[in-house]
Amino acid sequence: MARNTFCAYHVGKHPLDAAHSPAHIPPMTQKIALITGASRGLGTALAEALAPEYHIVAVGRTVGALEELDDRIKAKGGSATLAPMNITDTGAMQTLCRGIHDRWGELDMWLHTAIHAAPLTPSHHIDTKDLEKSIEGNISATATLINYVAPLLGEAGQAVFFEDPIVGDKFYGSYGATKAAQIALARSWQNETSRIGPRVEILTPNPMPTATRARFFPGEDRNTLNDIHAEAARLLATLQK
Repeated sequence: MARNTFCAYHVGKHPLDAAHSPAHIPPMTQKIALITGASRGLGTALAEALAPEYHIVAVGRTVGALEELDDRIKAKGGSATLAPMNITDTGAMQTLCRGIHDRWGELDMWLHTAIHAAPLTPSHHIDTKDLEKSIEGNISATATLINYVAPLLGEAGQAVFFEDPIVGDKFYGSYGATKAAQIALARSWQNETSRIGPRVEILTPNPMPTATRARFFPGEDRNTLNDIHAEAARLLATLQK
């Protein structure tokens, strides 16, 4: 099945260039939503909920999962452009955002769900490599993306981040500290743009049966958690789209 892609090769290795542009480009009248972390979890559910009102630019590291998302979006009459890239690859993110600018000129919405979930451990046992990955994925990549995406959103666009109330709980040192820093970046941006735009929203999802949560709560009864698609719909309903 033909797909719109920003990268037809390995994740982060060969980002968008003119030779890999899709034949189909959505009309300029269609809204464009960028979702970072779209291959799994909440990002996938948000992508499905926004289509077909929005053309979805889906960023994730898992090619197969993005292709499955593309199939589901097409089945409901929507369209997507797949970007199998790693958000920590600065060059890939530069090319992604330049590609969005060259194709559509702007973004209507950016939803940032990508997260690195380091293993739980006492704070005095935090592994340096795990901490570095958390900083790179949750803080540095977020700051880079804000820098690149802000011009695409302009004054009228909207950026959405997702808070986690588990921050500060015991054993969540690497994840919690870097997730808190990510949201601190978002709050600063929110305050800076409150009068001039873009609109920046910070939402708090209810517990869902995601892969990230399964890493933290491996023995949890997942049947007691909130349906991921229902939660995506609830969160989107709180936004002024």
